[in-house]
Amino acid sequence: MKLSHIITTLLLVTAGFAQESVSGKIIMNSKSMSDNKEMVHLMRFQGIEYFKVQFKGAELNNKRYTIVAKEFWNGKLSKTDTVMNTNVFSYIGKVQGDTVNMTVIASKADKKHLKMKFMFDRFELNEVYKCLPSDDYSLRDYGASAFVNIEPGQPFYAFAYILPHEDEDGGKQWCAVEVSGKDIETWGKEFGIKHYILFEMKFFE
Repeated sequence: MKLSHIITTLLLVTAGFAQESVSGKIIMNSKSMSDNKEMVHLMRFQGIEYFKVQFKGAELNNKRYTIVAKEFWNGKLSKTDTVMNTNVFSYIGKVQGDTVNMTVIASKADKKHLKMKFMFDRFELNEVYKCLPSDDYSLRDYGASAFVNIEPGQPFYAFAYILPHEDEDGGKQWCAVEVSGKDIETWGKEFGIKHYILFEMKFFE
């Protein structure tokens, strides 16, 4: 993990659950890593990324939701896959109350694959994706950004698993991409990112 990547992670850790729930809106809050220093060191050594995520808002009550993965290679959408649809898993039921909690864990499985685990209160999902032989992939909690508006019935991007933008001096940038204001689906073309995966969510009736 490069120094710039480590600094970014530390900033995310200290930020914690930054946003406050606003009446009539759904807010995604995210806390990176762990409060245990030794555990944080071990996770960095192993290249494990961990996010404890909470969606909060009165509009969540009695809603279902989906998670869809979109893979982009060389600036083009190459594959779309439904990770979860609570309409299909009837035992999950609708959201009861104003909160949805999940934990997302990601890392390289091997040189050619990424692995992710989505953990909920009563179940978990495991996903594997093809990737380039790079250790620079970073999972970003994009939906927790203040500029992402989450509304019932409207899809939004909750996570982005990306490679960095490399500048002329060889520096690698993740945050500059995330906060650029560019359309997230054009990051590949705008920043020369060869591969990334977007995770789109939607809460609906």
